[in-house]
Amino acid sequence: MSFSQALSGLRVSAESLNVVSNNIANARTVGFKSTGIRFADVYSDSRVGLGVRVGGLVQNFNAGNQETTNRNLDLAINGNGFFRLIQNDQTVFSRNGQFSLTKDGFIENAQGARLTGYNRGTAQGTAPEAIRIPADGISAQRTNNVDASFNLDSRAEAIAATGAGNQTFSPDDPNSYSYVSNVSVYDSLGTRHDVRMFFFKHDDNEWSVGFLTDQDQPLDPNAIPVQYDVATQPVEFAADGTIVVPDNGVGIAYNFDPQNGADPVNFALNLTGTTQFANNFEVAALAQDGYTSGSLLRLSVNEQGQIVGTYNNDQQQVLGTLALATFRNNEGLRAIGNNVWVETGNSGAPIVGVPGEAQFGQIASGVVEASNVDLNQELVDLIIAQRNYQANAQSIRTQDEVLQTTVNLR
Repeated sequence: MSFSQALSGLRVSAESLNVVSNNIANARTVGFKSTGIRFADVYSDSRVGLGVRVGGLVQNFNAGNQETTNRNLDLAINGNGFFRLIQNDQTVFSRNGQFSLTKDGFIENAQGARLTGYNRGTAQGTAPEAIRIPADGISAQRTNNVDASFNLDSRAEAIAATGAGNQTFSPDDPNSYSYVSNVSVYDSLGTRHDVRMFFFKHDDNEWSVGFLTDQDQPLDPNAIPVQYDVATQPVEFAADGTIVVPDNGVGIAYNFDPQNGADPVNFALNLTGTTQFANNFEVAALAQDGYTSGSLLRLSVNEQGQIVGTYNNDQQQVLGTLALATFRNNEGLRAIGNNVWVETGNSGAPIVGVPGEAQFGQIASGVVEASNVDLNQELVDLIIAQRNYQANAQSIRTQDEVLQTTVNLR
C-alpha cells in the first residue's frame, strides 16, 4: 500500500499554508503583491495518480488601494509601471513609493535603494541615474519683462498743460497725473525696487505712461522725449477702446541704474490687454519675471513625475524627473525581498520612460499603494488549506489502519 499520494498532499497543503500565511503577514506592507499557488497532479505510466505537486507560484500584480499619507515624497503610480531603483549597484523595481530625502540629496526608500530618473539638465531618453537634489539655492534673476493690463477710464479729464506746454509733475500731487500703479522689479543682485507707473491722459484716446524708481529716478524709455518732467511713452487707443500704440501694447522698453553695484535693470513693458473704456481705472493683471535669491523649502512631485523644488522666494524649479519601467510579462519578475523585483528572461527587458507618457501611469503624491491582499479571501484559503492538510493526514491514518489489519491477518 502506497502512502505517497497522501504525503504529497501534506507537502502541497503545507506549502499552501506558507503562501497564505505570507500573504496575510504582508497585508499591511505597502506595494506588496499577493501570491497564488498552483497545483498539478502526478502521473507516471500508472493507472492511479501518484499524488500532487506544486505547479508554480504566481504573483498578482493588480494595483492595491491608495492610502493618503500627506507626505510629499510618498508616491503611488496610477496605472502601469514600477519605480526604478538602484540597490547595492543592482537595478531593482518596486511599487512601494515610500521615499525620503537623505542628507546627501538622494531620494531613497527605507532599505537605502535610490530612486532613479533624470536630474536637472539631463535629457530624457538617456540612461536613468540616481536622482540627486542640488544643495544650492536658487540665484537671483533680474527683471526682464513686466506684463500688465489696465483699464484707463475714457471719462478721465486730460492733464492741463501750462507754460511752454509742460505740466509740472510731482508724484505727491495727484492732480499732475491721471493714475498711478506700483510694480516691484529686481536687479541682478536680487534687490527689489518698487517702481511707480504713472499714466497721463492728453486727449481723447491719447495717453502716455512713465516710471519713477523708489529713488524718484525717472526711467529712460530708449531716449523718448520727456513730458511732464518724467520720461514717458505714448499710449493710444482705437475707437473701440483697444490699445493700438505701441503695437498692440508690445514694444515699450525701460532701463535704470539701481545705484547699488548691480547691473542696469532693463525690462520690457507689455501692455497687451490694456483698454480704455468708460469704466473705473482697474489693474486687471500685473506680473514680472524677476526674483531675489532663495533657499529650498520643500519638494513635491507632480503627475508627470517632475520633482519640483519650492524656494523661500516663492519660486519653483523642476529639479529632476523620475523614471518608470514596464515589462511585457510582470509575472516573470523575480521577487528578492524588501518589496522589490528584478528582471528575468521571462519578464523581458524593462521599457523605461517617464510618467504620463505612452503606457506609463501618472504619479500621485501624498499617497501610497497599499497591499493588494484580500484578507477575507486569504482567511477562506487558510481554512481550505487547513482542511486539506487534515484530510491528507486522515488519509495516512486510514491507510495505516488498513495496513495493520492486513498484517494481522492469519
